[in-house]
Amino acid sequence: MQVRKLFFICSFLCFSASISFGDSITLKKRGLYSCGKQPKQVIFSPDSKYIIFPLLDDSGFDIFSVSENKFIKRVTCPSPKSKGFAEGLFIPQKSVFLISQMTTASLHEFSYPDFEYKRTISTGGVWSKFIVYSPEKNILAVSNWLSNDISIIDYDSGNLIRTIPTKAAPRGLYFIEGGDKIISLAFDGGEIELFEVASGERLEHIAVKKSCMRHIVVDAGETFAYVSDMYNRKIYKINLSLFQIVDQIQVFNNPNTIDLLNDYLFVSCRGPNSRNVYTDRSPVNGRIFLIECATFEIMSDFEGGNQPTGLDVSPDGSLLCFSNFQDANMELYEIIHDEIIHEAGL
Repeated sequence: MQVRKLFFICSFLCFSASISFGDSITLKKRGLYSCGKQPKQVIFSPDSKYIIFPLLDDSGFDIFSVSENKFIKRVTCPSPKSKGFAEGLFIPQKSVFLISQMTTASLHEFSYPDFEYKRTISTGGVWSKFIVYSPEKNILAVSNWLSNDISIIDYDSGNLIRTIPTKAAPRGLYFIEGGDKIISLAFDGGEIELFEVASGERLEHIAVKKSCMRHIVVDAGETFAYVSDMYNRKIYKINLSLFQIVDQIQVFNNPNTIDLLNDYLFVSCRGPNSRNVYTDRSPVNGRIFLIECATFEIMSDFEGGNQPTGLDVSPDGSLLCFSNFQDANMELYEIIHDEIIHEAGL
């Protein structure tokens, strides 16, 4: 109760300037910025200098410069008329950025930091979405929404090594144990699955009735994983050694992207679906939550725009950004630890 009381006091006094989450984190809003159509994801560059926005209903991705505080470039990808640019991934070890295109089942690779086109990799799947990379194995994994499988791709050659069958509509992925194993989230299949990468064998699974598993993050020690479930409006905490859900908490409608900041978890919640089709504007705006990982309690939450979808914390821990899918814009916040609350004397 004390945490929420503190939040509301600070919100009442200075909501337009900052948002306080207990006595640990304060968000200071830097601005609201328009971008291309349907920003699906938000990705900070490894050096925290740029933010990339894959555009589902546009020709490629937009680049925002943190130092210049503005969008500086639209990068048009191959097959721009097909649109469907869903998810991106930086690989610092290779100095490249990859973006998936669902409609062509391909990955487009660009150099970093100049974002020059290098090559296109076919995934061999159908409706390819999420991308992860294992530096230990030098392989990519891509979830294929409609072919119900994961593509394992040799990075250097771009060749498909194998596909791993999954439950229906795989989305979120995460390599663990040095790339020997991979966790896959089945959105329509309602399961969290663990596979051995080399053989494709399913080792473990967690089934939740009527669930729609979307995004997964794992802590640095690979002790716990956190998963968003859009249908049940929940976030699950998973003990990886047991491969069991050990805690869960309900947030707002359609929790989408999640990201860790030390011992805290940010969650973007898209909000309720339209009565017509889910791709229409939501009847109310979405919300952003912050959860304390140890206690697995909500510290507090605040309103975003219409359908907050992509969300990311900068690698240096100084910024939070999320995209409002239906508003075609993004919100950027500075993450401040302790200072504002101490200065306010609350």
